[in-house]
Amino acid sequence: MAERPAGPDPSFEERLRAARERSGLETAPPKKAEGLGWAERPLAMALRVAGEMVAAMVVALAIGWSLDRWLGTKPWLLLLFVVLGAAAGVLNVWRLFKPQHEHRPRSKGSGE
Repeated sequence: MAERPAGPDPSFEERLRAARERSGLETAPPKKAEGLGWAERPLAMALRVAGEMVAAMVVALAIGWSLDRWLGTKPWLLLLFVVLGAAAGVLNVWRLFKPQHEHRPRSKGSGE
């Protein structure tokens, strides 16, 4: 009777390696580039935050002022849109700093 080799089954190892490659476990993590990326630099981030806030406020002011002139409701719609513009700017900055989680679709049979 022939004995099986003491090591693991070679076909199992091949299937395991193929499964790891498909799921991305065999690939090395990407290396971080030297220095900080443009989005990680403090000045770049500060300019982006300021740009988000200013853009939201300018659009809100333009809409509020235009509606007030058209409808003759000075200054109520301008004030309303200033508040809405500030809220939109804060929301954009919030989204900018929110942690980015990977969204993986759940499988139907997982029971979660």
